[in-house]
Amino acid sequence: MTPNPPSPAPIHPLAFFAAQLQWSDIPEPVQRRAEDLWVDWFGSVLAGCRARPVASITRFARAQGPASGPAEVIGHQGASTSPMMAALANAAASHVAEQDDVHNGSVFHPAAVVFAPALAVAQDIGASGAQLMAACVAGYEVGIRVGEFLGRSHYRVFHTTATAGTLAAAAAVGRLLALTPAQMQHAFGSAGTQSAGLWEFLRTGADSKQLHTAHAAAAGLMAAYLAKDDFTGAQDIFTGPQGLAAGMSSDSDPARLTDGLGARWATAETSFKWHASCRHTHPAADALLQLMREHALAPQDIERITCRVHQGAIDVLGPVSAPATVHQSKFSMGTVLALVARFGHAGLAEFDEHYLAPETVALREKVGMVLDPEVDGAYPRRWLGRVSVQTTDGRQLTGRVDEPKGDPGNSLSRQEITDKALRLAAYGGAVPAAQAQAAVQRLWQVAQWPRVGPLL
Repeated sequence: MTPNPPSPAPIHPLAFFAAQLQWSDIPEPVQRRAEDLWVDWFGSVLAGCRARPVASITRFARAQGPASGPAEVIGHQGASTSPMMAALANAAASHVAEQDDVHNGSVFHPAAVVFAPALAVAQDIGASGAQLMAACVAGYEVGIRVGEFLGRSHYRVFHTTATAGTLAAAAAVGRLLALTPAQMQHAFGSAGTQSAGLWEFLRTGADSKQLHTAHAAAAGLMAAYLAKDDFTGAQDIFTGPQGLAAGMSSDSDPARLTDGLGARWATAETSFKWHASCRHTHPAADALLQLMREHALAPQDIERITCRVHQGAIDVLGPVSAPATVHQSKFSMGTVLALVARFGHAGLAEFDEHYLAPETVALREKVGMVLDPEVDGAYPRRWLGRVSVQTTDGRQLTGRVDEPKGDPGNSLSRQEITDKALRLAAYGGAVPAAQAQAAVQRLWQVAQWPRVGPLL
């Protein structure tokens, strides 16, 4: 007797949303924010495309893929390869300068894992700019909601950009491939079973963070292409008894997956990064800057800095006490605040040139973190900045910011985004300034492109 086939699983609303989203469905302010995020991402790719760990991943990608292909390897003099290998390289480059965007509530960096695979596929299939951008918004909305669903417990061990990012990449590529809602659900299942990325690398300053974004982008792309070919994935990857929540979270909230879907646009909630460091350092950095300006303090006036932070900052930044590399120093609260105090900004050049300077190290040792109930209670929806400074003349001063620079309520203008992208491009040194400037100007018009071609 032939057994009855299993009945089809209900299609998750998130799969319907991602499979059906059109550019015209997206409100105009959200469209403009998506364009802002796109230009901001491009700068991060150019800043990171020649970095040592990215160069390793790029060499691997180009060795494994065809010597030329439809998808651009950004910043490598016209190099191209298959979409999967280009996504691998470009996603790695996106996340090394620590200047790519972040969504506070999900503690997730969408750009690196969404734009890289979506661009590669759009170049391959000849999608329009509007189709590309609609797909990227789908990726943002899915990835952010998955990150929120997995909760704070997930982030203590897992790098959410690596885990939720795999599903974000699948959503963006799946939309470009015109997956049906049922196929999109299969893509989510295949993406979720591949999601991975652990914070342990921070303790030794290993290169894993670039591998996290590279893998998420490529694995999500593969999941979408497999679903297009009717490859099946787990049908309850989110809340099944052996799914994502069961394996990766103790405080998951399935309601977050569909929270305001189609009405609340999480893409527009995404923040830009002003300092070239882990976002957990930014609130305290801005609070310190405010305090120093208000009281006309110089670095030599500081005896002690106490950062009042949320638990996530302690979990991620706590293991880094004496950073041994530039990238590891971006996860050192003491180093970031020392650079901010000395230069007024913790930018790429400040890290490269001064992270181990004696003046920086001396000030770094004066910085500590304590858990603050108000700050922790607001997190992750709001990232509050609270610092206390003891001065050498015995004063006790406090600084606070409620929205660090780059947050939606304290955002960057388009001119600031353009200037930031060009600074990042100049730092990376992969392309001449005039070429980068021309590319950025074209990128602002992406929604009008009839066909997505090379960015450079």
